[in-house]
Amino acid sequence: MIEDPPLLTIKRRFERPAADIVSAFAGVPVSQVVDAMGGRGALHHAIKPLSPAAATLVGVAVTCQCGPSDNLALFGALEVAARGDVIVAATDSFAGAAVTGDLVLGMARNKGVAGFVTDGLVRDVIGIEAVGLPVYCAGVIANSPARNGPGTVGFQVVLGGVTISPGDILVGDRDGVAVVPRLEARAVLARLDAIKAAEQELETKVRQGLEMPEFASAVLKSDRTRFVD
Repeated sequence: MIEDPPLLTIKRRFERPAADIVSAFAGVPVSQVVDAMGGRGALHHAIKPLSPAAATLVGVAVTCQCGPSDNLALFGALEVAARGDVIVAATDSFAGAAVTGDLVLGMARNKGVAGFVTDGLVRDVIGIEAVGLPVYCAGVIANSPARNGPGTVGFQVVLGGVTISPGDILVGDRDGVAVVPRLEARAVLARLDAIKAAEQELETKVRQGLEMPEFASAVLKSDRTRFVD
């Protein structure tokens, strides 16, 4: 006989990056983080901040896998989360009901959670805005979930086309969310200085009237471009 799974399977202990590594990502635009990872690492474009007023996010991922129209695992993640963590709720992009609303997010804020990210939907927009917690989601719906499980907490999930492990660093702004794998965080930070310098140099040239970057101009003038007009 096949046994029913437990309602919740929770892995409470996982490695977190050092606090100074996490804080070093504060204020870094998501686009620069992605550039420092080779141009990839951002969640699906549908996952955006619910409120522009609360659209800055940096923290360590605490992952949970919620079933369709169910959020029991979210309470397990709330139990495991430490101050400064970001709760990541994977729903397989379920669109029939919200995975959470303002009351649970208020509890998360009270515990010191830094933000909430889901590939699903949320509800109670006015209440969430009053909570003030950065929330990234795929949309809004008033339908409510059940709390029946099964669900998991503290395991690797796939959300928004990106694999997220507990302990990864999430960086969010109005462009969306980037996922920095924990073991790559120092290397990403090391590349950021060069990314910032190159972007600042190009921004200066644009303000001074630049119309075409040198690399593109070189291609256009080379035999690798054919004009057919």
